[in-house]
Amino acid sequence: QVQLVESGGGLVPAGGYQRLSCTVSGTYSYIYSMGVYRQALGKSREFVASMNDRGYTNLADSVKGRFTLTRNSAKNTLALHMNSLKPEDTAAYYCQADVHDAASRSRSEYWGQGTQITVSS
Repeated sequence: QVQLVESGGGLVPAGGYQRLSCTVSGTYSYIYSMGVYRQALGKSREFVASMNDRGYTNLADSVKGRFTLTRNSAKNTLALHMNSLKPEDTAAYYCQADVHDAASRSRSEYWGQGTQITVSS
């Protein structure tokens, strides 16, 4: 079984910094990509950022220049570094991973449980 765990939610003042981490563990044999999505109250879930197995990153226009992605050497932990946070960044943030599940021998998508980030004005 594959698990995807997030950490790093909380209350942050406008203009501040917060780091969100996503870690994949369990019976996976390969990670094709990892990403972060967010969902504000009353809105649909939207893409924030992603990194593929080759290290290529993609960022939503709304966060370019403020958010960056890094990952560890084992390539199973993705960190979203959020600078210059704005009240409109307030949302539940969800990690997503596209992996090869060794148990099911198939490519599968997994989601984290979500973590709330609130930016105060």
